[in-house]
Amino acid sequence: MLPRLLDALSAQRDAPAFVLCLLLDSCTDASEAIVRLRAGSLPFATTISTTFSETPNAGLARRRAMEIGLSVVTGEHPLIISTDADTVPDPEWLSANRAALEIADIAAGSVERIGGEACPTQDRIEAYYDALYALRRAFDPVPWEAAKTHHYTSAASLAFRADAYGALGGFAPIGHGEDGKIIDAAHRVGLRVRHDAAIRVRTSARRDGRAVGGLAEHLRRLDADGGEPLVAHPEDAAWRYRRYAAARHAWDNMAAARLALAVLLACEVAHIDRVAADVENAQAFATRVVPDVPGGERQVPLADAEVALARLCVPDQVLAA
Repeated sequence: MLPRLLDALSAQRDAPAFVLCLLLDSCTDASEAIVRLRAGSLPFATTISTTFSETPNAGLARRRAMEIGLSVVTGEHPLIISTDADTVPDPEWLSANRAALEIADIAAGSVERIGGEACPTQDRIEAYYDALYALRRAFDPVPWEAAKTHHYTSAASLAFRADAYGALGGFAPIGHGEDGKIIDAAHRVGLRVRHDAAIRVRTSARRDGRAVGGLAEHLRRLDADGGEPLVAHPEDAAWRYRRYAAARHAWDNMAAARLALAVLLACEVAHIDRVAADVENAQAFATRVVPDVPGGERQVPLADAEVALARLCVPDQVLAA
């Protein structure tokens, strides 16, 4: 699969100069030989490092790969982008990332699965979360968001301003979920995260991945289950989205809006003041001040969630919310 990545990066259109930094994690195949054989004919520089781990750890491997990238990146406003060796970026991937990072601090790309067996249930899950994220931006618009969005925060396509990545302390060295964790951290410190459907990659739908809890394991579980998977209840998500919007609006006129916000959030004004004093912008304030959904966020069968989300997405309800 690695030659597909090299071919896709060689075919980038209007791309800035870049260096491909490969970390080969516990590889037992010919990955290093393939890259070294082709390095002289590639239209970009490459650097290769290897590591060996007894236990697969996607977060640690990705963290080390990004450290290599940070060590070689140059320029006035350097960018660093994470992807996977079995991923095929679109020809405009780098240029679209660069354009997105002129507006935001982090750019998340959309991910399409290719190869392997089809998984209709996963297709439905992804369509559901895409629609749920679109609802979020209908309730809580932000100026750095793309006109056409998606829900992914996959490290198969995550681009950072180098200073933003450094401020977050890098990917956490955990077995899986390192991408979602760093995006959660970005929201809490007030960084601007853009989910841009113009940034596209295709990634392998194989079922034999090494990462514990990764995509391959998830697809195997869906293949074996055959039932309706559980997903986040859209009404609970909408409860948060409305309050994010209210908190963001209150930030601009805190003195006048803090009491009303405290009533809406069912908290003390002192809590509003403490959070406001501890953050620098509306994004961080909204993320931190909004509490958990009372009783906890529900997980419901996908079919039920699809019906509930369709009701929430009626235009009149969106406008009235």
